[in-house]
Parts: sequence; C-alpha cells; structure tokens
Amino acid sequence: LAKARMPQVVIDRSEGSKKSKTSQAPKVSRLLIEPAVYVLDEPTTGLHMADVERLIAVLHRLVDAGHTVVVIEHDLDLWAEADWILDLGPEGGEGGGRMVVMNTPEELALRTDVSHTARILAPFLKARAPRAPLQAASLSGPD
Repeated sequence: LAKARMPQVVIDRSEGSKKSKTSQAPKVSRLLIEPAVYVLDEPTTGLHMADVERLIAVLHRLVDAGHTVVVIEHDLDLWAEADWILDLGPEGGEGGGRMVVMNTPEELALRTDVSHTARILAPFLKARAPRAPLQAASLSGPD
C-alpha cells in the first residue's frame, strides 16, 4: 500500500488496554483529513451495546465526511445501518466465496429464498423499532 501511496494504519486491539488504544488515536486522526477507504474487520467484537451505537454513529460520520467504509461484520445492528450489504456464500469455507446478494439491508431481507443472511436479517428488521436518526459522533473525541 505504501508503494501505491495509500497510507494504512493498523489498530492493534490485542493490546487491550485503554492506554494503548488512546495512544493509537493520533495515527487515526491524521488520516481523517483527506477522503480515505477504511476497512474494519469485526469492529464490534468485545464492545458493549452502547459502544456499538457509538461506533455506528462514527461510521455514519466518516461516510458523511466523504470517506468510504467497508466493514466485515456479523452484528445485526451494524448490518441494519449499512448503506449496502455484499452477502458472500452461500455457505462458509469450500461452499462459499460467491456473491449471493448485493443490496440494501431492506432489499436483501426480501431474498430469504437464496440468502442465509436474509433469513437472519428479515425478522431482525421487522422487529426493530423505528428510531430517531443517530446523532453524529465527533471524530476527534467527546465534545
């Protein structure tokens, strides 16, 4: 990526302490100036539900600021907030790797005939209470 002049920052969640996460914040904040592509792998792992909501608000803010966000995730709340879902499968491992459905969460949920993801997402979206738009979280920390 560096040779293609595409900076990357790896946030190491394994260190685990709040101090180590705080020390990585300046690396991320430097990249927020110009539009970028962010790829997050299972960012909700280990988060409390309130923190998932904050994460969703920050992801919306990144997109609103012109960034592209790609998330590999199994959290239904994050799925429901996505602009677009790429459902790969139809199974895992040897039985997967093909594009099953590519659509908005609401449209994907209608494809229960071909998508395991749709079969999980459809009842979740149906039961999910409509809610007010999430407040945009500050990208630089609490206001």
